Amino acid sequence: MGKLVCGIGINDGKRVASIEGKSVKEYTLWQDMLLRCTAKYWNKCPSYNGVSCSENFKVFSYFYDWCNRQAGFKNKDSNNKSWQLDKDVLVKSNKVYSEDVCVFIPQQINTLLVKRNASRGDYPLGVHWSVAASKYSASCSIGEGSQHLGCFQTQEEAFQVYKTFKEAYIKQVANEYRTQLDPRAYQALLNYTVEITD
Repeated sequence: MGKLVCGIGINDGKRVASIEGKSVKEYTLWQDMLLRCTAKYWNKCPSYNGVSCSENFKVFSYFYDWCNRQAGFKNKDSNNKSWQLDKDVLVKSNKVYSEDVCVFIPQQINTLLVKRNASRGDYPLGVHWSVAASKYSASCSIGEGSQHLGCFQTQEEAFQVYKTFKEAYIKQVANEYRTQLDPRAYQALLNYTVEITD
């Protein structure tokens, strides 16, 4: 029996975990995933509260082999950063890392789907109160910047403009990566809907 990792996973020793003292990519991903399934991590990042992983993903050799079969696993973005393991593109708000729902996506796409609950306050996604305009303002992050979408009398109006823009932008970015993405991830992005309850 191998070493218990993060109190959850088993490094069964069937795959190389490190080379010359440096963890291989698969092991780092696996360890980071397991860490996000612990109460210690939930205290630091409450949005991960209750996250778990499948029984298969608890075994390093299984996770290692699964990674190497996935579209995007070996990809890097324009900043030379490896694509990220994602658990909730295929199933929105999913809380279980598993072989059936996880995919690899570039950071640009992953960032697009972050809800920023802690920083946005009581307003819907993409909406804030503009003191200068005395109206609700809608804006959407795009790449390194932000696109101002206008000011509106109600939160709902501002959100609808944000929703339309954001869904179109998600489709645009998905199409930029179409040939590299797992086809299931590409389809999920095309069908992605932004809800006021997000």
